[in-house]
Amino acid sequence: MVVPSFAALLAARITAALPSVPPGFDPQVRLSEHADLQADGVLALARPLRRPPRQLATDVADALPGGFVADVRVAGPGFLNVTLTGEALLGRVAERLADPRLGVGLPETGVRTVLDYSHPNVAKEMHVGHLRSTIIGDALARVLTHLGGTVVRQNHIGDWGTQYGMLIQYLAEHPADTSALTQRYKTAYALFQADPAFASRSRARVVALQGGDPDSLAAWHAMVEESTRYFSDVYERLGVLLTAADIAGESSYNPMLAGVAGDLAATGVARVSDGALCVFADGADAPLIVRKSDGGFGYPATDLAAVRHRVTTLRADRIVYVVDARQAPHFRMVFDAARRAGWLPPEVEAVHAAFGMVLGADGRPFKTRSGDTAPLVGLLGEAVERATAVVAAKNPSLPAPELAERGREVGIGAVKYADLSTSRTRDYLYDPDRMMALTGNTSVYLQYAHARLRSVLAKAGSAVPPVRADAPLEDVERALILRLDGFGDVVAGVASGCEPHRLCTYLFELAQAVTAFYERCPVLKSPEPLRGNRIALCALTASTLATGLGLLGIAAPPQL
Repeated sequence: MVVPSFAALLAARITAALPSVPPGFDPQVRLSEHADLQADGVLALARPLRRPPRQLATDVADALPGGFVADVRVAGPGFLNVTLTGEALLGRVAERLADPRLGVGLPETGVRTVLDYSHPNVAKEMHVGHLRSTIIGDALARVLTHLGGTVVRQNHIGDWGTQYGMLIQYLAEHPADTSALTQRYKTAYALFQADPAFASRSRARVVALQGGDPDSLAAWHAMVEESTRYFSDVYERLGVLLTAADIAGESSYNPMLAGVAGDLAATGVARVSDGALCVFADGADAPLIVRKSDGGFGYPATDLAAVRHRVTTLRADRIVYVVDARQAPHFRMVFDAARRAGWLPPEVEAVHAAFGMVLGADGRPFKTRSGDTAPLVGLLGEAVERATAVVAAKNPSLPAPELAERGREVGIGAVKYADLSTSRTRDYLYDPDRMMALTGNTSVYLQYAHARLRSVLAKAGSAVPPVRADAPLEDVERALILRLDGFGDVVAGVASGCEPHRLCTYLFELAQAVTAFYERCPVLKSPEPLRGNRIALCALTASTLATGLGLLGIAAPPQL
């Protein structure tokens, strides 16, 4: 069942109480320090309605009490402070507890989202630069699916182009080199840069590969398969949903590129300039080069082919690209060209969910001590090692197998949360010490808050008792219930804005609210009906924390 939040219900009631409202009017309902809820939006209507603001607010306030609203007070020039009935608040706890979905609706039902994220390169090790795309994309996939949507995951890996001809040629000339594929790539690249004759042979190999040469194709397939196994291992360690079945590499669009270029030229969207087929956009510093002057195709052609494929074949209602912010001009031009060509119709939304960089302690892009880009596997291993030490210090009696599992859950969760809790458009500092902190806005703090609740519930020893709506409420209980009531609105906001950090902020504030509740309200030692109600409140909070963490791809262990 869908349980609308009190904020949504109050907003609807305020709107109905006004004599007229402009399109898009927002009553701006939020949690209040002075009451349960505060509405600020009426003040902005005073001028267009030609009413004194406080008088308009007073008229609205007079119309609101009844049902879940106990009292409304006008504050300042026209703000509304609203107090809800205790019966309504406790009834809301019962409603959300009775629903396995905690009252969260399914607003994405019928919406098909093609989600492009992670996209590492074949023959190269995944590094910290792939972290944000993979983690943000995974969280969005989980949230959109939870809200009833259909998500088609697309891992647009780099598996085509000059560098693969180079590597295939190196392997053909150095069959005795059995080093790891990543190392062979580095060796081949150094040779390509230093030896013009090898570079020339490599370019010829690219032509052979693109022409379907059996030996070249066999070597290329072997590279892709080896890299796919490696990607799958990293995704398993990271605990994300991507599988080998989600891979849609650049090579898969190769047969479509000539048709893309031909159709763009035929419709006049693209024209030849200096021998290259280009799409020109107003205000752009450079054109989008679909086909180069030598007849080769680059990223723009592949991305345009992907757009057309995702709309026509994958039947996307929305396409979301989780790609770093530096690619914003490129995607603006791709979307513009695709719309002009008719491949991206107005009813299909295209979103570049841009993200910032991961920075080191020096404020520069994160590197290893040697100056190389930090391998992702190494970062994950270090995080798990640190987390295992934190868990062992907190609970030294944990058996070794359980300690290892908890260390993995805490360590991977810490890496994910540090990323997701930062607004995706901002750069963030990779700081392992802060990630593992037991206090502050970290996943470790949230996991311990959840584990503490589960401990209380285990000690209660029986099924969650029914909620008694006639019991009194402390201020901290009211605050916790209202925070819980906003869960569905926050999750829906994550989906609409592609902003996982909003869920992180919500969960942190929820954990703070339940900590304040602990400090003021004994649970197991309280008399009835307070004891039963507080057990129910603990159960709802634990389920909300676990569900929220799960939507971020983070484990919620019952014990730490």
